[in-house]
Amino acid sequence: MHKAAQEVHAPEASLWRALGDVSPLCLAVLPWGILCGSLGLQMGFSALQTQAMSLLVFAGAVQLSGTMMVGSAAGLPAVLGSTLVISARHLLYGAHFRQYITPLPLKWRLGLGFLLTDEMYALSTAHTSKHGRFSKHYALYTGAAFYIGWNLATLAGILAGSQLKALEAIGLDFAIAATFIALTVPSIKTRPVLLCALASGISMLLFTYYHIPNALIIATGVGMVAGLMAESLTTRRAST
Repeated sequence: MHKAAQEVHAPEASLWRALGDVSPLCLAVLPWGILCGSLGLQMGFSALQTQAMSLLVFAGAVQLSGTMMVGSAAGLPAVLGSTLVISARHLLYGAHFRQYITPLPLKWRLGLGFLLTDEMYALSTAHTSKHGRFSKHYALYTGAAFYIGWNLATLAGILAGSQLKALEAIGLDFAIAATFIALTVPSIKTRPVLLCALASGISMLLFTYYHIPNALIIATGVGMVAGLMAESLTTRRAST
């Protein structure tokens, strides 16, 4: 009886925990959602088209890049190529989540796949690490809450229209970076994870400084390789 009650209340508990965890991220990403809505109008999109992009695409960096490229009359191959490069990190996210979602029904896999963002991945990974198991309800609630928040922010940008100043001019672009720093630091508990974070961070700074294309993707790969090598070395030392 007690076990049955726990199963009934588990989704509800995950809901409130997820809402509490994702709320700061919704606030942090608010400037970007507003910018997407405002930029869409400035680039010649209608209000409906701009909102539909957030409803269907649901990817901030891709939306900003795609909106500017389409507004600048860029060709379809260039837009698609840019989208694939920017979204490539989601392949890594999906590969990591595969072990958890493969046993789930198709509707769950499709739903979680659509809602997969940097924010949902970071929160769900931290939750899994903390509790020792993956919660599909927690992942769903964080993703859905962020989806709603993102679309409301886009709507606010549409309503604000061309009156909105550039995001960088009011200093809100650092909010997202600061939030992810706060999420990342508590997760650094071992040397391999620390090396992974340092390698990817330093690589990103260097690649960006020297204007190397696809800096984010390359830096992510550098961090992964560094982390895997450190983990392998640590395992060998422990076994000898």
